[in-house]
Amino acid sequence: MLKDNRQQSILLPLVASVAVVVVGLTAGLMVSTKPMYIFTAIAAGAILYSLFTQFEYTVLGLLILRSALDPFSAYQITSAFALGLNALTIIYVTLQLLTRQPVHTDRFFWFFAGWVALQSLWVILLPLGGLGLGPDVMPAAIREWIRLLSWLMVYLLVTQLRDRIHPARFVSALFISLIIPISIACLQIVSPSILPPIFVGGEATIPGEELSRINGTLGHPNTFATFLLFFIALTCWKAKCNPQRWKWIVLLGILAFFLVSTKALFSLMMLGVFLLMLLAPSMSPLKLASGVALFAIVIALFASTEFGRERLGSISETPLLNPDIDLGRAILLSAGDNNSFNWRLAQWTDLMTKWQRYPLLGFGLGNSVEVSGNGLLPHNDYIRALIEGGLTGFSIFIFLFIGQFGWLLQRLRSSMIAQNLPQQELCSIMLALLCAVSVGMITENIWSHTTFFSYWWALFSVINWDWSKPEISTAS
Repeated sequence: MLKDNRQQSILLPLVASVAVVVVGLTAGLMVSTKPMYIFTAIAAGAILYSLFTQFEYTVLGLLILRSALDPFSAYQITSAFALGLNALTIIYVTLQLLTRQPVHTDRFFWFFAGWVALQSLWVILLPLGGLGLGPDVMPAAIREWIRLLSWLMVYLLVTQLRDRIHPARFVSALFISLIIPISIACLQIVSPSILPPIFVGGEATIPGEELSRINGTLGHPNTFATFLLFFIALTCWKAKCNPQRWKWIVLLGILAFFLVSTKALFSLMMLGVFLLMLLAPSMSPLKLASGVALFAIVIALFASTEFGRERLGSISETPLLNPDIDLGRAILLSAGDNNSFNWRLAQWTDLMTKWQRYPLLGFGLGNSVEVSGNGLLPHNDYIRALIEGGLTGFSIFIFLFIGQFGWLLQRLRSSMIAQNLPQQELCSIMLALLCAVSVGMITENIWSHTTFFSYWWALFSVINWDWSKPEISTAS
């Protein structure tokens, strides 16, 4: 046994060094054709070596870094990050297997891996002519599949931290991801002139609205809103489980302020659903009053600006609240009234008409923008799933969310039996957040919010760890 350990201690650094050299040579060939990738090449080699020498800190560092990358999307940094993360994870796991080191997985990982594998069918069918679009849109389909694969790799990589770091400490470390986005958001509030470019990425914007909304480092205000909602949920968990609750309540108020400053109307709906689902299972007068007070403060802050009042008032000019406006009239009005909800109705109606041409398999993964013809996503993730995958892909999409609900409910029951309060509370908060996301997907492109889901799947991996062990040091 001692001999095996010595062999592994010698072999592992050797194999890691060889892997670094291989990655370096491969990246060097890329650099020779595209010199701008030189930084990526150096970073990839350094990160790979760091994975084998300071694994815990490297994984946490990669997750923390993700929240600061979107401003560099024009330089393909986010795409390079996804590709690099996928490659690094695969290399690391392969070397762990070759050196007979443990590789942690769980049942949901294999469920998720099967789901991601199924999505590749819509990439394969494109060149075969089995979908509504042809092989000329293959690059978009491949990019989308790689994006989905990166979420699976995040799940797998974080799972390898099991037994190396306490889950509560891991969740706490994620809060470091707030520092850069919040710092930039503060500067945007103080001086809107320094607002970085909004990388629309399929998001619709009302003319001039980008000058009065903040996006931190998340590329678009709506993306920043879901990122903030994620950490609002985690802050609620910390406030419930931490004896010094007032610190987290202060942070909760700060995050709520920035959430309002994104001026994303859909985020108010998601916040309301989150609070409702969080408080409903154990409703008490104090909890009800706290939830209502928080939501009322957010609404009041949102309505305190002219832009916010206009957004709230625009709802009355939609079929949702105005019986004198039917679907047909709303679509006609959408051409010039700058009402984002009426615009959505027009977008959905047009896409549903086009979907009927290829109802079973759709038009191909990641190609709803191509189908819309206006360069914008559907602003409804369920319609997007229907357009891109047809009824088959839509069913698989819904099945993923059913699987998430089922897994969280199982973890909730097991944590209640074990009487592990932190894990139990986190399960409840994740269930409430998943409900909010499911509702928000009706009117927003949340499925395209890569940063949010990177953190979501990292957290989803942690929920199945052993929470009963005492906290241990993160040192290697």
